[in-house]
Amino acid sequence: MADHDRPLFGEEHVRAYEETNGEVGYIWQGHPTLVLTTTGRVTGKTRKHALLFGRDGDDIVLVASKGGYPENPQWYENLRANPVVGVQIEAHRFRAKARTADPDEKHRLWSLMTEIWPSYDDYQKRTERDIPVVILTPEA
Repeated sequence: MADHDRPLFGEEHVRAYEETNGEVGYIWQGHPTLVLTTTGRVTGKTRKHALLFGRDGDDIVLVASKGGYPENPQWYENLRANPVVGVQIEAHRFRAKARTADPDEKHRLWSLMTEIWPSYDDYQKRTERDIPVVILTPEA
């Protein structure tokens, strides 16, 4: 297996994605990913994560699943504290404002996201927490 065929994870995924403008890492296990940049709510440091995403018109949709763990992912807690985030989709970089979907939006967007990654339903069954759906609206 060539290096570019290995599944990427964590910092390695982010690094490869950024260095190649998404030529390596944009498609992960058959699905599109982006790089989300948040500001640490405690440290103030920049944090980057490669995440699956969907689109809802001009908005970008994320699921804060953390694989069904009992607690939310750190990136979600960071964007709740500092909702202005950086986004990279392939070579396109932009800023966006993040917010958690309300219950009606979540119902509709959950279906969109489980079409992309059906395991989100399994993750929700694994945990008692209500897994948040995040909407990123690009800044003008």
